[in-house]
Amino acid sequence: MEKLMWLVALVNSFIFCNAILELTGTHDIEGTWKSSLTLPCVYVPSQDFVQQTVIWTLDRDQNLATVFRRDSSGDHIMLSLYRGRVSVPKYRPGDVSLEIEKLEITDRGHYTCKVTWRAQNNSLLTKQRTTTVKVVKVAVTKPIIRPGNLGFTVPKGARTSLTCSANGSPPIIYRWFKGEPGGNAVHVSNHAVLMFDSLQTSDTGKYYCEAENKASSQVIQQSDAVQLTVRDLTKPATTVSSSEKKANTTAKPVSERDLITTALATGSDVQVPETHEVTTALRKTGLPLYLLILIVVLCAAVVFVVVAVVLCRRKSKEDNPYEVTYQNTRNDARRQTCSGVNGRCMYEEGKPTVKNNYTSQPVKENEYETISIKENIEYKILVNAMESEYEVGDVQ
Repeated sequence: MEKLMWLVALVNSFIFCNAILELTGTHDIEGTWKSSLTLPCVYVPSQDFVQQTVIWTLDRDQNLATVFRRDSSGDHIMLSLYRGRVSVPKYRPGDVSLEIEKLEITDRGHYTCKVTWRAQNNSLLTKQRTTTVKVVKVAVTKPIIRPGNLGFTVPKGARTSLTCSANGSPPIIYRWFKGEPGGNAVHVSNHAVLMFDSLQTSDTGKYYCEAENKASSQVIQQSDAVQLTVRDLTKPATTVSSSEKKANTTAKPVSERDLITTALATGSDVQVPETHEVTTALRKTGLPLYLLILIVVLCAAVVFVVVAVVLCRRKSKEDNPYEVTYQNTRNDARRQTCSGVNGRCMYEEGKPTVKNNYTSQPVKENEYETISIKENIEYKILVNAMESEYEVGDVQ
């Protein structure tokens, strides 16, 4: 009887333990390529059993490999293909689900969650559950065309680009066409970015792109057509009507700022950005008002000082007049040398002597007359002496 009761208790405990440590999850699961996926594997913890190991294995094309293992030494990722992409929760008791990031096509297969517990009597209990994983691709969305920095209206000779962008599982194949969808479009490129190294007027037109990937739907998505305009800045500005010309002849001169405003409003071909930059540069060179006032004050002070100096010098000359009397007396002494051989006489002209008498004092009128009479007497004596010398020469 006792043996029967012990056997019943053992069976009940076994059934109870199996009910508590039952693994729950999903048999089939579908994941999206390049997204994250969680393979559920959960049980209800029991105080009578302690978790010993958790092992996740992958069976792909009948090749069995261990992906993840957790034991007393820690967590271990056994395949290098999954390093940095798989993990198992640590702080949620009873949750040993496998989390996969950046799902790849090669991640498809049969994943088995195997958990081992140790009972109080040191016996081991193992449970496992298998989940089939499929990896699918997401079809592309309708692409969008984005222009370069210059926009959809660009000058001739410039460099620009058009970018086709779509969402979906890679790889995405792009194709560019010149024209409109459904019309006589021309295929121009097979890249996501359509480059223009040097735009020409012939590049003007409408463009659209297509996007496609290897999703199960195999749907090709087309974008809306966009207009690319290449403007030739070398052409003259738009012509003005006769009425506008007449109005311009009677109106006042148009300033540079008004010309820029008119060009922006009419959308003409005038190179408005360059003119605006020049105007801005000229404005930046203006001096502040206080500097202009300081310069004017300094110039006025300099002019005032120069005028004052000139007036002072002129006044000092008028207050100190002076008279200089110059007397120059020249005596020419001739020496006569006679030769006894031929009876001729040679005359030597002596060096003139100059006598300058200056006086800084004003000369009185009677003194000036005395000096004049003295000079006249000396001149007469000199003339008589010269005449007497010539007469002696003639007698000989």
